[in-house]
Amino acid sequence: MNNKIRLKNASWSFGNKVPKKFESHITKSVPYYNEGHELIGHISDFFLKEKSNFYDLGCSTGKLIRIISNRHKNKKINFFGIDSVKEMINQAKKEQKKTQKNKNSIYFKKSNIVDYPLLKNDLFVSYYTLQFINPSIRQNIINKIYKSLNWGGAFIMFEKVRGPDARFQDMMNLLYHEFKILNNFSSDEIIQKSRSLKGIMEPFSDKGNLDLLKRAGFKDITPIFQWICFKGYLCIK
Repeated sequence: MNNKIRLKNASWSFGNKVPKKFESHITKSVPYYNEGHELIGHISDFFLKEKSNFYDLGCSTGKLIRIISNRHKNKKINFFGIDSVKEMINQAKKEQKKTQKNKNSIYFKKSNIVDYPLLKNDLFVSYYTLQFINPSIRQNIINKIYKSLNWGGAFIMFEKVRGPDARFQDMMNLLYHEFKILNNFSSDEIIQKSRSLKGIMEPFSDKGNLDLLKRAGFKDITPIFQWICFKGYLCIK
């Protein structure tokens, strides 16, 4: 039980001491979290080349960037990790110093994506991040990502999704709760976490996410992962 991030009766935050326990916690909260990283690594082979730019929106502790950077250690690629939480960026920099085994250029930046200037890039990833961004600005962010991509570049987006109607939503919620119970979360912890995320996490339905992507200009979109209410999309410009 010591590896869990305990919550008080307050809104969820990714700051304070959360980054130090983030990886051990998230793998028990998000199904196939590590496998999703591995999948993105394999997909990156199709898009990253010499002198490519890569972006990870909501990079947290920088684990995905380290995986992909080491995978492409023989190429000169610029990796940019963006996160709005200072403690996450600090943890990412610490982990990078301990584990980086190549000469790729890796930059971790505390910033709001709305204000952050993007270079032209070949691969952009948002791994369970947009669901924490205010719905009113998500379309602008997807538009910005689309414009930043080189022609033939890709945007990979993983999100928790809502069911298409109330019946499916109830089923998805219950199945997800069963997953967390199997990972040794108590019923009280599950309820407490749900309460803490009110107004913080706002997932869209699958249709809602696809509408965002299509309005931005993406036409070539395919699902690459789904487990109940967690879904990954590959979108090519």
